[in-house]
Amino acid sequence: MARGRFITFEGGEGGGKSTQVKRLVARLQAAGITVVATREPGGSPGAEAIREIVLKGAADRWSPITETLLMYAARRDHIERVIAPALARGDWVVCDRFADSTRAYQGGAGGVDSGLIDALEAEVLGETRPDLTLVFDLPPEVGLERAHARAGSEMRFESKGLAFHARLREAFAAIAAGEPERCAVIDATRTMDEVDGEVWRTVSERLAVHA
Repeated sequence: MARGRFITFEGGEGGGKSTQVKRLVARLQAAGITVVATREPGGSPGAEAIREIVLKGAADRWSPITETLLMYAARRDHIERVIAPALARGDWVVCDRFADSTRAYQGGAGGVDSGLIDALEAEVLGETRPDLTLVFDLPPEVGLERAHARAGSEMRFESKGLAFHARLREAFAAIAAGEPERCAVIDATRTMDEVDGEVWRTVSERLAVHA
């Protein structure tokens, strides 16, 4: 059986990724594709337990290195229990955040050495790599305004301040520029329908999907 396809959504806060994940999953299902929708941190019971302690509390609750280790512990459980089995079955996986978020949040914005992240990524991810990554881009002040408007209990990273989120945007831009064959930048300042259309065009063109 052919391996399924793995699509990840990345970007800073307030870009509308979660909404667009749902829309893409519906489009893929309408095209006859079996899809597993998931998220990070989280996606498996063990990873969701880690999510509870990573995304809540004060901005300085964890250091960037501790965050990195927690994220990769959650990611390994997620891969073992959800992502890898789904891909092996031939299902497609659409994930709201994955390893690029650690590179951007803890690495580019948080200052964690790229060598540590490289080592963890090689050991934890193995061959489980995205086929396509959609990087949602928007000015950090716009994203934070949107994020605070829908404020819930998981606001720890939103509280890190504008300078952190400016570095975050730069980090995601660098990731996308470094791997253009995998990454596509999506202008997230547009309406939901406009973004939806761009996401679908990108997925259908790059992964040869037809509705």
